[in-house]
Amino acid sequence: MTTFPPAIDSDAHYMAQAITLARLGWYSARPNPRVGCVLVKDGKVVGEGAHLRAGEPHAEVYALQMAGAAAQGATCYVSLEPCAHFGCTPPCARALIDAGLQRVVYAIEDPDPRVAGAGAAMLEAAGIAVTRGVLAESARQLNRGFLSRVARNRPFVRAKVAMSIDGRIALADGRSKWITSEAARHDVQRLRAESCAIMVGRGTVMTDDPSLTVRDAQFDIPEQPLRVVLDTQLALNPASAMLQQAGSSLIYTASTDDARMAVLRQAGATVRQTTTEGAGLAIAPILADLAQQDINDLLVESGPGLTTALLTGGWLDELIIYVAPRLLGADSRAVAGPLMLNELSDSPTLEISDIRQIGKDIRITAIPRIADN
Repeated sequence: MTTFPPAIDSDAHYMAQAITLARLGWYSARPNPRVGCVLVKDGKVVGEGAHLRAGEPHAEVYALQMAGAAAQGATCYVSLEPCAHFGCTPPCARALIDAGLQRVVYAIEDPDPRVAGAGAAMLEAAGIAVTRGVLAESARQLNRGFLSRVARNRPFVRAKVAMSIDGRIALADGRSKWITSEAARHDVQRLRAESCAIMVGRGTVMTDDPSLTVRDAQFDIPEQPLRVVLDTQLALNPASAMLQQAGSSLIYTASTDDARMAVLRQAGATVRQTTTEGAGLAIAPILADLAQQDINDLLVESGPGLTTALLTGGWLDELIIYVAPRLLGADSRAVAGPLMLNELSDSPTLEISDIRQIGKDIRITAIPRIADN
C-alpha cells in the first residue's frame, strides 16, 4: 500500500517563512513592529522582505522590489496587516494594489488606529482577496511589545531576577556580583538588546552602580535602550555610571526640589515629576508615559521592592529568573519583598513557560497569573 505525506497547508507554510523573515528585525525594528513578507506565484517564492529599521521601507516594499513584474497575480503573505496610512513611508496596501496582487494573507490585524482593518478594507475594495488570522499566535508573540503599547497604552513588562538556589539575590550588605555565571550575564545582554528601555529603582543604582547598556556588539540595535530610574526622593548621584553612558536616561520622581532636578539635568538626565501610590511612585502613569515615548518592551532589573510591586500590582507580564547552583543562606537578601500573606492561596502564582540551562545556571521564564491591566 502506497502512503503519501500529509498535504502541506501552503498558507501556514509561507506565513511561517514570513515570520522567520520578520525576526531579522528582532533587535533593530523598534519602535516599529517586526514584519516579514513573502510573495508567491505559481508555487514559487518570487519576492521576500523584512522591515529592519524605523524609517526604512516596510517588508512588503522590499518583497515587491525583489519580485518586480512577477508580483502581478501573486499572493502576498505578511505577518502584520499592510498599513493604510502615510507615515515615514507610503501605505503598503496601496503598493500591493498597484503591483497587481491577486491575494493577501496576513497573520494579525494592526492595532494602530490609523490601520486597524483599514489596510484590509482598502485591499478588498480594490478586488484583492484577503485571508486573515494565519499563524496569528506566532505573529502576536513576535510583536507582543508593540501590541501592548498600542492596545493597552503600556509596554510589555518583564523583570529579570538573578538568585541563588535558595532564593537569595544578594548578601546582607547588598553585594551581588556575581551570583550567576558569565553565560547567564551574556544572556541578559540579549534581553537588554530586545528591550526599548531598562528600568531600575534608585536603590539598585546606589548599590550596584550599573551602566545599563548593551555592551555586546553582536546585537544590531539602533540605539542604546532608554535607562529609566524610579527615584521618589530624587537622591540619585549625578556621577552614577549610567549617566556617563551613550544614550538617554530618564528619572521619575515625586520630588519638587528644583535645584536637585537642575543638577541631574546638567548631568544629562531627563527628570519628570509623577504621582505617588503607597510608599512609592504610581506605576500606571509611568507606564503610560513610556508608551507615549514609543517604548514597546520594558525590562526591569531591580531589587525585590520594585519587582514585587510590579508583580502584586498586576503590571508584570513576564518574569525571567536565573537560578545559580549556590546557597547564600537566610541572612542574605530575599528575592521578593514583604507580601503580607495570611494564606498560601493568597500568594502570587507563576505559570512556567520555559526552563533551560544557561551555562552553569538555570533560566526559568514564567508568566504571572494576575489579571491584565
